[in-house]
Amino acid sequence: MPSRKSFSLKNPPQQAALAWDLPGLVAGVDEAGRGPLAGPVFAAAVILDELHPLPGLRDSKKLSALRRDQLFDAIRASALCCSVASASVEEIDQLNILQATLLAMRRAVAGLRLKPAKALIDGNRLPVLDVLAEAIVRGDQTEPAISAASILAKVTRDRWCAELDRAYPQYGFAAHKGYGTAEHLAALQKHGACPQHRRSFAPVTRVLQGLHG
Repeated sequence: MPSRKSFSLKNPPQQAALAWDLPGLVAGVDEAGRGPLAGPVFAAAVILDELHPLPGLRDSKKLSALRRDQLFDAIRASALCCSVASASVEEIDQLNILQATLLAMRRAVAGLRLKPAKALIDGNRLPVLDVLAEAIVRGDQTEPAISAASILAKVTRDRWCAELDRAYPQYGFAAHKGYGTAEHLAALQKHGACPQHRRSFAPVTRVLQGLHG
């Protein structure tokens, strides 16, 4: 199961990008699950072996499910180290999705067996880390380590959704992965919210208000 470290900040400060670089190991960091209406947000951190490049790495959203699964196994077998962590639905509702995502990223970096000299973060916001960090917009398309992290995070979350689907088959989580599809919204209207729905997300809030209004 993904690791969950014990820190939780209500409004953590944003770490500024540092202007210098350091030699050493580089970790790529990315997330999966910011947009869905249900489930944790997952983040992964990966330190690749630069002496043995892994071919085929790219943004996880541009790969088939089969290819993601293949690369998931290859990354775990060949990376120097990797870590997957999450922030729960309760943390998402308490903190907001951005802060919960940054918290999951922080947990993923903290879970690495080897400490990187630098972390490359996909996007334009940085979690608070104790290492040099750089935010790279669309980094999952340009940085192999971030691409690898995006694959680990995406596959882990998809597998979590498959487990959730077995517990709550009426919602169709295996198909829509928690996103606000027409099928998912119709199931919400019919069945209400399950414990893994994000109460702070507007479509879920509207359904709950309608049920209790």
